[in-house]
Amino acid sequence: MNSPVRPTYLERCDRILAGMSRGLIIGSMFFLAVMTILIALQVASRNFFSIGLPWADELARFTGLGVVFFTVPLLQYRGRHIAVDIFSSKLKGIASVVLRCINEAAVLVFCILLLVSFAHFLQRAAHFSTPAMGMPNWLFYAPALIGVICCTLVTSLRLLRFCSCKGVGADDHHESTPTGDKQP
Repeated sequence: MNSPVRPTYLERCDRILAGMSRGLIIGSMFFLAVMTILIALQVASRNFFSIGLPWADELARFTGLGVVFFTVPLLQYRGRHIAVDIFSSKLKGIASVVLRCINEAAVLVFCILLLVSFAHFLQRAAHFSTPAMGMPNWLFYAPALIGVICCTLVTSLRLLRFCSCKGVGADDHHESTPTGDKQP
């Protein structure tokens, strides 16, 4: 009797992070819809009723944070973030792998520095609330923090994949997952 092949630890992490990234994109789309409604509501209330809605403005900014930071992990997962590849696209073999590892390590360092900065910022800002809605600042900045944490995890996986040479099979790393699979 043939036993099924058990996925490796990195493959399981890859599946989890892919699902998490897709889930954040769904959250981002929800935030985008809410933000659009809030902005339209603000425009209508100011133009037709001459009233401002400070709570709607604040909530629109909150959803804007979610839209931006919830998309970052999937973009990083698929390698579709902004990149200048004039030099890197010409590299082949081990030089390409080394450069990819350096790039991923640089992004990981940036994510870690951003998380440390968030920790220092939120220690002070957590004592305050937003002016219009009274939302605690830790909650207001939660989408950004969640996005950066997820991006850090995705970047760690990409770094492990590229440095172990398991992500080398892709022709164009800007359209591949850490495992080298092409994305539609």
